[in-house]
Amino acid sequence: MSSVVDAAPAVATLKLLTPADHGRWDAFVRAAPQATFFHLAAWQTLIQRCYGHKTWFYYVEQDGRIQGILGLCEIKSRLFGHSLSSLPFCVHGGVVALNDGARAMLDAAASKLADDLGAGHLEYRNIEPTGKPGWHVKDLYVTFRKAISENHEENMNAIPRKQRAMVRKGIKCGLAAEIDQTVDRFFHIYATSVLRLGTPVFPKKYFALIKELFGEQCEIRIIVKDGEPVAGVMSFFWRDEVLPYYGGSMPIARDVAGNDFMYWNLMEASVERGVRLFDFGRSKIGTGAYDFKKNWGFTATPLAYEYQMHAATELPDNNPLNPKYQLFIKLWKRLPLPLANLLGPHIVRSLG
Repeated sequence: MSSVVDAAPAVATLKLLTPADHGRWDAFVRAAPQATFFHLAAWQTLIQRCYGHKTWFYYVEQDGRIQGILGLCEIKSRLFGHSLSSLPFCVHGGVVALNDGARAMLDAAASKLADDLGAGHLEYRNIEPTGKPGWHVKDLYVTFRKAISENHEENMNAIPRKQRAMVRKGIKCGLAAEIDQTVDRFFHIYATSVLRLGTPVFPKKYFALIKELFGEQCEIRIIVKDGEPVAGVMSFFWRDEVLPYYGGSMPIARDVAGNDFMYWNLMEASVERGVRLFDFGRSKIGTGAYDFKKNWGFTATPLAYEYQMHAATELPDNNPLNPKYQLFIKLWKRLPLPLANLLGPHIVRSLG
């Protein structure tokens, strides 16, 4: 008489991402409904190659299958503090897991790593709050997301009247869109735009790497008038969504409704591509970008950026709305563009 003994389930193990695992990692991300474009493995490559920051992309594996992921990056700066974050330079991040066991393993690994590194805090850039005991939520950022129709006229009519008039102004001014495969024109537009705001610019290499690593998922759209650049936007395409992530404009844009036309033109083109959700991206409450997006009829939804305190005693406050940065912003606006482009990347690499 024989007996059959059921095999014990495999033990879940915590591993670090290697280049050989990128395909498996991204397959998991694409299949997980709660995952975002910013969970893709290429962000690790991008951050390491452009900024040289240390990263830890953890995943939990059981029975040969990935059960959960968490990308982490350390930024250590004398000016802006010491953080461990998921994920700097991204609007979203945090744990993506299929079960509570995998989530707990990833949370524990992140907390231990933050302690081992002596980081001031651990940050998750979640879309929705997780309600972790002892974690703090900061009410600073919101996102603007809205379903769009496959019908252009319906999308136009959904824009509030005053904003719709600005879009039509851009159309009447004879603006047109061109798609670039290099970042040269876009970088000049973006650098000029952020200098007006008093904000340090990312290095040109950063945008070039984004385009290289994400390929057709990244589009560079340049708005022109009579062949001259007016505005530009770098957008990401993910599932049935479009996310205009980095945008800027030249001074002439104000006179010809360049920004207004640009986002409408992107919306039109995205519809033809099969996009059904327009993600206007993250904005800080109380800024011009926040007001601009509200004027399009989009509703602001708070982003749940959560913090676990470690060596620090106060939440980070590295943003332009912080009063202590106002003098710096005023001085930065006065810099010549070439000097701002030279100095900016050394600052922004520590902001994330």
